[in-house]
Amino acid sequence: MKIVVLGGLGSQGRGALLDLVNSVAVNEIICADANLDSWNSFAATVDTKKNTPIKIDASSTDALVQLLRQDVDAAIDLLPLKFMLNAFEAAIIAKVPLVSTNYAHPLRHLHQKALDAGVSLMPECGLDPGIDLVLFGYGVKQFDEVKVLQSCCGGFPEKSACNNPLNYKVTWNWDMVLTSSKRESVFIKDGKKLVIPAAEQHSKKNITKVDFPDLGELEAIPNGDAAVYMDILGIADTIVETTRYALRWPGWGDFWRPLKQLGFLSDEPLNFSDCKVSPHQFLSALIGPQVQYQDTEKDIVVMQNIFEGIKDGRRKRVVMNLLIERDLESGLFAMNKGVGYPASIVAQMIAVGKITKKGLLSPTVDIPAEEFMSELSKRGIKVDYQEKHLD
Repeated sequence: MKIVVLGGLGSQGRGALLDLVNSVAVNEIICADANLDSWNSFAATVDTKKNTPIKIDASSTDALVQLLRQDVDAAIDLLPLKFMLNAFEAAIIAKVPLVSTNYAHPLRHLHQKALDAGVSLMPECGLDPGIDLVLFGYGVKQFDEVKVLQSCCGGFPEKSACNNPLNYKVTWNWDMVLTSSKRESVFIKDGKKLVIPAAEQHSKKNITKVDFPDLGELEAIPNGDAAVYMDILGIADTIVETTRYALRWPGWGDFWRPLKQLGFLSDEPLNFSDCKVSPHQFLSALIGPQVQYQDTEKDIVVMQNIFEGIKDGRRKRVVMNLLIERDLESGLFAMNKGVGYPASIVAQMIAVGKITKKGLLSPTVDIPAEEFMSELSKRGIKVDYQEKHLD
């Protein structure tokens, strides 16, 4: 099996690469990146006999097509978001299956093209979105009718690494953390769609608390569109409540609430004597360097999905939790594993024919959930499943 990882030397790309290296069924890996300067340092930590580094210009669809036409069985897109469409269009032209961790909504128009080309395209295949969506599909099958679907996920430092006022450090992109705080959230409450504007995301009325096993109380902040998956799951007619939250240590909302109100996340440039800088750019440059992990510090990723509904005439509740910790030996963050491992697992599933459906697919309905969870478990990511009747 031959797999290409586009953006393989990025933080999440390394998680996918390491997983592919450790997969017996994979005999060749192409690590494609715009900058190969860090290849030698990465190669010193893993067995590189399977790996071939290739410099790639992801702004060129033609260059991506040429790469994918090198007898590739599947590709993984972990490129910066601005290159996502190029990667998907190249996959269609080259007729190579592609897995990505990015959201699917900018790609809807490619479904028919992928069908016509006979290609499987699987976006939203990382952590959140990704693992959560596979668990959605699995959880829904445990009910005759689903009434409630609540989802929470977050990555943050373990307690011993909480040594700044935010109690937060970044394992991906600090600027994108700020950007994610500026999008509206869409929930369903009492059977009706509820839109939470970005400006109100950190208001006290919209923040809730989650008690997570072995961690205690966490803060849950509205995050993204929960309603969009109800139609895909086939439960739009029965769902009464669905929510989607980001998890942090308590105090996150208290920090950001006044800053938002004062315009510290505005993109409107301020005029200085010799330049223009927006408040967002200022915060990105000021705080980003201060929220980096040391080599001896661990991040953790936690996820909780709660389902309530009817099975065989009785009310039932299902809770699925998972927790991932950083591996200090390999240096992989919990977030690297939570994003990179699912992409690797699903790319291999498609390459060997365990997923054969064509077009633009969704992890909610198109990934075999039990086998996926089994593969996660082999990698130390175990889903704790709890079920109880409510009457």
